[in-house]
Amino acid sequence: MRIKGVNLGGWFLMEGYILGGRNIAESEFKSLFKKRYGKKELERFESLFRDTFIQEKDFKIIKNWGANCIRVPFHYRLIEKAPFKYDKKGFSYLEKVFRWAQDYNLKVILDLHAACGCQNEDWHSDSQGEALLWKKKIYQERTFRVWEEIVNRFKNRKALLGYDILNEPVTKDLKVLVNFYKELIKRIKALDKKHIIFLEGNMWATRIDFLKPLLEENIYVSIHVYQPIDFTFNFHPYLKYPGRVKNTLWNRFKLRRYLESYCEFAQKNNTQIFVGEFGINWRGGFWGEEEYLVDLLDVFEEFKFGYTYWTYKSIKTYTFPDGLLQYLKNSKYVKREGPHLGWENYLDFWDKEKEEIVSFWNTENFLPNQNLINILKRYFKK
Repeated sequence: MRIKGVNLGGWFLMEGYILGGRNIAESEFKSLFKKRYGKKELERFESLFRDTFIQEKDFKIIKNWGANCIRVPFHYRLIEKAPFKYDKKGFSYLEKVFRWAQDYNLKVILDLHAACGCQNEDWHSDSQGEALLWKKKIYQERTFRVWEEIVNRFKNRKALLGYDILNEPVTKDLKVLVNFYKELIKRIKALDKKHIIFLEGNMWATRIDFLKPLLEENIYVSIHVYQPIDFTFNFHPYLKYPGRVKNTLWNRFKLRRYLESYCEFAQKNNTQIFVGEFGINWRGGFWGEEEYLVDLLDVFEEFKFGYTYWTYKSIKTYTFPDGLLQYLKNSKYVKREGPHLGWENYLDFWDKEKEEIVSFWNTENFLPNQNLINILKRYFKK
């Protein structure tokens, strides 16, 4: 089966820009919320968000596009209530994922997006500036145990495709990363030899040569493709595709040449490449966004890469990859003029307007980017 699908980003790990705001760590936002409203209300807030942001109808939408797979990024805290103690409610959310996926004939890749201690120093691992996973064995052991709990519970689900065991690791010590992967592979395969284990490259899933000794049956290599990032993320406004980015001409030939080394790696090592993330910031289609996506997907098809688009749904912002469904209005819970942006406005309105905020999260308020969706639908059917 060629993997062709969509990421459900921002659901089981809240990301600032997906919710229209600053990219602060989820734990920082929740600490502010807890300080103002208390622990019980924070738990209620989390439940309402998870029950609303993605629902069964979203699985139906994705299936109607022709996708066959969803990648589900999650925070280890969805599962681990306290060190080595696990949360039944967190597992109940994953139960819904598998039930809905089976109902709509979608496969599921579970993606550990935020590991214990954080695997990189960025907000999307819920880090506040440190990657302690590589420095403290206790965080590694807790991560191993989280995966063991997940595998034990879900290994027999028909909708399960595999385990993306660590999103975008970043470390200068490859030996530590290799040993971490070795141990986690051993523990997962002791419980489940049937499903795929996806190994992401170092440096935000871009460098993969070090993975060679780890490759065996049912292990795939996962990369993320956002190159050239100044264009795809719109960090440098008014760049056009095809066109020059930092003195390099980016066009179909350049994309193919960039990805060719990954294809050669897969052929030499008898493995498969899965592009867990790729996407683009939408600027009305005036800067070559559609042509970029078509060229990229053509190369994926040529090299027989599987892929999942980042991401399904987001507040429209001016940087970072957009959702295929976008919230365009400037409501008080977005407030692009500031001083607070996006999700930080929830702090000011939650006590009196929680019902309105919950309603605001509903997919019905998000408009489809039909240009991008139509392109993906064509390739999903190939």
